[in-house]
Amino acid sequence: QVQLVESGGGLVQPGGSLTLSCAASGSGFSIYTMGWYRQAPGKQRELVARDNSAGTTNYADTVKGRFTLSRDNAKNTVYLQMNSLKPEDTAVYYCYAVVRTNLGYRDNYWGQGTQVTVSS
Repeated sequence: QVQLVESGGGLVQPGGSLTLSCAASGSGFSIYTMGWYRQAPGKQRELVARDNSAGTTNYADTVKGRFTLSRDNAKNTVYLQMNSLKPEDTAVYYCYAVVRTNLGYRDNYWGQGTQVTVSS
């Protein structure tokens, strides 16, 4: 069983910065890709950023130039550096990971979500 543990959410003023982290723990797996989604009240869950096997990162147009995704493979941890935050960024942010099990199967996992609130 793989668990994704998120941290770093909170309240920040417009224009401020915040960094989210997500650590994958468990046994018998390796990470294929990791990333972040978010869901605001009354809206569908949307992609924020994720990496891929090509070594590139896909960002939503709404966050390009403001958010940066990075991974520490030794710690099985993904980070989301969020700068120039806007009230529209307010949402629950969910970490996700695609892993390969020791049997060669692909499994998808979600974190429990962490609240990010951008407000004066």
